[in-house]
Amino acid sequence: MGKVAALPIVGMMMTECAGAGVIILSKAAMSTGMSNLIFVFYSNALASLILLPTSLAFHRSRPPLTFSVLCWFVFLGLIGFVAQFVGYAGINYSSPTLGTAMLNLLPAFTFILAVIFRMETVDWRSSSTLAKSLGTMLSISGAFIVTLYKGPALLLTSSTDILSHKQLFSQQSNWVIGGILLLVYCVLASSSYIIQASVIKKYPAELTMVFYYCFFVAIQAVVVSLIVETDLSAWSLKPKMRLIAVVYSAVFGSTFTIGVTTWCLHRAGPVFIAMFKPLGIIVAVSIGVTFVGDTFYLGSLVGAIVIVIGFYSVMWGKANEEKVDGGAEAKSLATSNQRVPLLQNSLEEI
Repeated sequence: MGKVAALPIVGMMMTECAGAGVIILSKAAMSTGMSNLIFVFYSNALASLILLPTSLAFHRSRPPLTFSVLCWFVFLGLIGFVAQFVGYAGINYSSPTLGTAMLNLLPAFTFILAVIFRMETVDWRSSSTLAKSLGTMLSISGAFIVTLYKGPALLLTSSTDILSHKQLFSQQSNWVIGGILLLVYCVLASSSYIIQASVIKKYPAELTMVFYYCFFVAIQAVVVSLIVETDLSAWSLKPKMRLIAVVYSAVFGSTFTIGVTTWCLHRAGPVFIAMFKPLGIIVAVSIGVTFVGDTFYLGSLVGAIVIVIGFYSVMWGKANEEKVDGGAEAKSLATSNQRVPLLQNSLEEI
């Protein structure tokens, strides 16, 4: 029993490490001059090739693919393409540490969009609503801290050079640009989650939907890349770091992460999965400073702490809300059974 209970914990730790690895390797690949457009195409094309047989094996009886659902898949692919393009550009301008910190904004932005589209009810007398609202404000405040304030360096590598005033100003500007792009990515990714929640009701085959998502992202990425990247050398997977990053992103960033997360979701629920998100910050800082040569700043530490507090506040509010709703539903069912004793007796006889 102990081993079975520990498996979801191990699985989620592995997926967060894998996710941080994707961010770090994509940064390394783009630092060699690889276009983020071409990186998006290669990684999603390879992920599609992996997910096609996987989805066919997993969903042997699939719902019919109507034209309406296909249009939704194309639209999801468009949002995914723009989100990934903007997200990788943000990582390229900033650092893996900032990228992983910003990912913790996803629950906050998802909550805001859910309220806008009336998928979430807001009751200001409820502690759950107050916790989610406060957590959302804290997360966004933390995002502004890590984007606009660097502060002194806390962890330096031996390769760090003393920069001139002009270089430092340029680096600070790129950091702000990267933070803004990552904020845009979080909004787009949250929008994608809202749409996926609606589409999955019409087409309840998760892996097949993810395959179409990656497939249409790859199609749109290659079309734009062929227009923008006219130099054929830009498509090269040399040096080897580019190939490693593409393969790793496709295998571990898509197939492995989706498979393990889905398994853990069925075993332990969505709140359990969300609890492990801040782990990616620790992994990214450790690997980034040790192997990539990143510098860890005070602003990143303070902002990440504020974002994580906001993240857990949103998740606590959501978990408490589900608990209250579950208790109310059970109470309603018990009251209903008391009102119809003949039905209860009939069921017991059966």
